[in-house]
Amino acid sequence: MESNMESIIKKAEILVEALPYIQKLWGKTVVIKYGGNAMINDELKSSVMEDITLLKYIGMNPVVVHGGGPEINKALDKFDIKSQFINGLRVTDSSTMEIAQMVLVGKTNKEIVSLLNKMGGKAIGLCGIDGNLIECEQYKANVDGKDIDLGYVGKITKINSKLIELIAKDEYIPVVAPIGVGKDGQSYNINADTVAGEIAAALKAEKLILLTDIEGVKMNKDSNEIIPALTVDEALNLIDQKVIDGGMIPKVLGCIDALNKGVGRTHIIDGRIPHCLLLEIFTNKGIGTMIMKEKVPYYSNEKL
Repeated sequence: MESNMESIIKKAEILVEALPYIQKLWGKTVVIKYGGNAMINDELKSSVMEDITLLKYIGMNPVVVHGGGPEINKALDKFDIKSQFINGLRVTDSSTMEIAQMVLVGKTNKEIVSLLNKMGGKAIGLCGIDGNLIECEQYKANVDGKDIDLGYVGKITKINSKLIELIAKDEYIPVVAPIGVGKDGQSYNINADTVAGEIAAALKAEKLILLTDIEGVKMNKDSNEIIPALTVDEALNLIDQKVIDGGMIPKVLGCIDALNKGVGRTHIIDGRIPHCLLLEIFTNKGIGTMIMKEKVPYYSNEKL
């Protein structure tokens, strides 16, 4: 009986630990980039959707931006279309663009909306074409000093955030597919991390959270210890020291860019951990790496 009571008390302590964060974040916008293994594993899918729904019910304004690379790959394989990548970006010809839009907007987006609605949320699916939400132009990769044509890959020129704001500040959860639109009405495929960062900046979000398949920024290459919080200067120093390298560099630089454009805090967390959003947002230490301009705590007991 005692151990059962101890377990109940611990649950109460967890709720109390969350209280100052709930107070601080009530009414604030949180942009979540949903991707990686959390989109593939059914248990993790449910866990993330539960977290997002809970955020809405306790007074935050979550905005979801999703990727969908694996689903696009499956669809391209079915149509026997080969994928080519340059600097991590998919070369997107007209056939690939048609399939990417079909998968991201017609399938992946609606599946996420359906899951959130099933959890009791009220989700609305959008893409950058709706209301000219994401205006863009053709992006060209620079490789060895030369501009390389990637086809219908977009570079964001403007986020028209009014539509998202209207939805998010009401009772709904916007779910955004990373498809943009050019001045001529042409659709473009855009990196989902980039879309999430630009939307967070346009909304002046309190938080930008990137769900990934990595734990966060490590102390060094030989360590498994995650750095819970970094300033922008500290993060840039770690890039210079090559502690942060490879695919982590664009994620960290994306976070820094969002911070410089007005986002309060940014987070890189492991989406493979059940209820990763709640663990990062509502516990003193969190589970991933938070990057911020200055280490200013929300309240006195927060560990930065």
